[in-house]
Amino acid sequence: MLKMEPLAASPLKYSGPKAKVFAVFLSMVLCTVVLFLLQLKFLKTRINSFYAFEVKDAKGRTVSLEKFKGKVSLVVNVASDCQLTHRNYLALQELHKEFGPSHFNVLAFPCNQFGDAEPRPSKEIESFARKNYRVTFPFFHKIKILGSEAEPAFRFLVGKYPSCLSDVMFSVAFRF
Repeated sequence: MLKMEPLAASPLKYSGPKAKVFAVFLSMVLCTVVLFLLQLKFLKTRINSFYAFEVKDAKGRTVSLEKFKGKVSLVVNVASDCQLTHRNYLALQELHKEFGPSHFNVLAFPCNQFGDAEPRPSKEIESFARKNYRVTFPFFHKIKILGSEAEPAFRFLVGKYPSCLSDVMFSVAFRF
């Protein structure tokens, strides 16, 4: 039978004070690197402007909201099967027409979360509004405003301006 004997402890060749300082320094560097990597993984960049987002337009193309920066923007949740559709589209177009040349935007975001008042697809919504109300302001892809599937740009607005949310219409006017 083979018998195992413990290895004799041998002193480390580099166990002096300089080696201990180096080991502490190396540990500190390693911990710093690990904390930096964890910070990159778990801390997302904080977006502090609505204009930092990209959204889809009614035709599905990506649009940077940056192009509207520097103007007052009225961000509106619209619906075409609502009791207020006629009045709202006419009023929004009038605002856009009157103040648009003075650095003003109406940005329309259709949503079907409030009373199923927007059942159409995005392209049809835009076509409906342009044909029936002659609107000229930008239309974006139909989105969700509330819940886990909410459009990130609206999640930002709802978080920043919670008092602007109502069951009829969501609108925020701001200038950055």
